[in-house]
Amino acid sequence: MNQIETRGLTRRYGRTEAVHALDLEVPNGSVFALLGPNGAGKTTTLKVLMNLLAPTSGVATVLGVDSRRLGARARTQIGYVSENQQLPRWMTVRQVLDFCRPFYPTWDRELEAALLRQFDLPEDRKLAHLSRGMAMKAALLASLAYRPKLLVLDEPFSGLDPLVRDDFIRGVLEVSAQGEWTVLLASHDIEEVERLADHVAMLEEGRRTLCERTESLQARFRRVEVTLGEVTPALEGLPTTWVEVERAGRVVKFVETRYERDATEGACRTRFVDAAVVAKPMTLREIFLVLARQGRTNKERAA
Repeated sequence: MNQIETRGLTRRYGRTEAVHALDLEVPNGSVFALLGPNGAGKTTTLKVLMNLLAPTSGVATVLGVDSRRLGARARTQIGYVSENQQLPRWMTVRQVLDFCRPFYPTWDRELEAALLRQFDLPEDRKLAHLSRGMAMKAALLASLAYRPKLLVLDEPFSGLDPLVRDDFIRGVLEVSAQGEWTVLLASHDIEEVERLADHVAMLEEGRRTLCERTESLQARFRRVEVTLGEVTPALEGLPTTWVEVERAGRVVKFVETRYERDATEGACRTRFVDAAVVAKPMTLREIFLVLARQGRTNKERAA
């Protein structure tokens, strides 16, 4: 079952298309990340899903409800934390929690207390006097304490120092490990996403360029280094799945985008006699950069 689905979702601002014909499926219990540079359409997508913006065309369903009809009842099952979210700055942390609690029938006082301890939040301090990181943790606490079915995070790591990021991520991981909550997050911070997400979708200029399980994505990408033997053939007729091919002396390097050990090593040894082949795993950041460069190259060729 999918907690979020979009079909042909498009959002325009005048003549500018911020999101183009987006198809997504966010499975129940997953931690799903929308990746992309600033301006890729991530925040616009989340705002449409949360019914903060209307789609220009296409459809989105959230918890089985058309996003355009997302009302108060459905929102009690959704936690939403944005980098620009404004909580009442004149309230203390305790006052914010006391204010929010009556709106959510599923509010868990034990979870609230546990998160207060975990996040080390000063209950009697006004939000206006909290650091950005502490204010973000207060917003996350207020969104987690009622155990929403869906947690939506928009650039949650922006401006946070490493220690606060670790606390934030640990809180989200503990939530997702329970298996009953779904997390959708938008970020350009790929290193942090790699620690969290089991599914990723990459957006560029409002278009989805990739959508895949993180595990399978990292399994099929390898950075390959081939040390040639006595024969040094020309680099012609290479598989199309080999990208960013370069050669320095007797060493050929490339990125394999459809890695299977036997097939890749066999293809190397067929083309390069007596070659030594070494394949190394790639981080999500490295994969993202390769895909971004390939997308830019393809666009330039098409121009």
